[in-house]
Amino acid sequence: MFFKEINVNLHLNRMNHINMDKTKELINTIVNAIQEKKGQDISIVDLHQIEGAIARYFVICQGNSPTQVEAIHDSIEEFTLKEHHEKPVKVIGLGLSQWVAMDYVDVIVHIFLPDARTFYDLDGLWGDAEVTDIPNLD
Repeated sequence: MFFKEINVNLHLNRMNHINMDKTKELINTIVNAIQEKKGQDISIVDLHQIEGAIARYFVICQGNSPTQVEAIHDSIEEFTLKEHHEKPVKVIGLGLSQWVAMDYVDVIVHIFLPDARTFYDLDGLWGDAEVTDIPNLD
C-alpha cells in the first residue's frame, strides 16, 4: 500500500508540474499576442499560492482605445488557438470594450482602457500575490 501511495503522489506531482509548464507557456503566448497589438503595461499576477483565488494567474494589460482593446482580444484568441488549441471558456465585456475578461481557467486575461484599469485596480487588489511587470516594447 505504501508504494502505491508514493507512486500516486509522484504521478500527481509530475502532473502538476506538467500543468504548470503548460500554463506558463500559455501565459507567454498571451503576452506575445498582447505585444503584437501594442498592448501596454502588462502585469502577470501569480495567484496560485493564494487560497480561494479564482485562477492561478491573471494577465492584466491595457489598450488606449476600445478598438485596440478588441484587437488585443482578437490577437490573444488567435495566438492561443493556433499555438495551444485553446479557446477561452468565457469572454465578457466585448462590445463596450472598457474591460474585456477572457477566462482560460488557470489564466484569466483582463484587457482594460486606462481609466477602467485605474478604477478597478486589479493589480493592487491581490496584495499577497507576486506581480511581474513586463516592460513595454515601444
